[in-house]
Amino acid sequence: MEVYIPSFRYEESDLERGYTVFKIEVLMNGRKHFVEKRYSEFHALHKKLKKCIKTPEIPSKHVRNWVPKVLEQRRQGLETYLQAVILENEELPKLFLDFLNIRHLPSLPKAESCGSFEETESEESSKLSHQPVLLFLRDPYVLPAASGNQTCHLLTALY
Repeated sequence: MEVYIPSFRYEESDLERGYTVFKIEVLMNGRKHFVEKRYSEFHALHKKLKKCIKTPEIPSKHVRNWVPKVLEQRRQGLETYLQAVILENEELPKLFLDFLNIRHLPSLPKAESCGSFEETESEESSKLSHQPVLLFLRDPYVLPAASGNQTCHLLTALY
């Protein structure tokens, strides 16, 4: 698994002060997806993780000014934090996988002691579901060049 934070953006809000959203890129088993999280979500994750696994330092919660240079340092720090959690722990707790929106993995032993990031999620919904798979030896939507010519010859012969 590889995790990067390639970018961040500032969100304006009428209900609260503006905040920064960090875009997390997750690469796993040849697939890529993105998750967006606020710093407060990283901080909540850190508080739960440090109860059950070895965690690195997380960037400071308090930032004096919101200039791009400071936010870039925070982005780098959060990226390093996620990467260090992955490197320093053989087994990743379910709440860490939930944070990154990684699903369909078997239950990990440490996950039981940590709980779930979404405490209301039932045990049944976290189990693997098996779906039938259809396998094509060739792309069913692309005709090979040879059969395309044969089809033309057949049509010509019929007319």
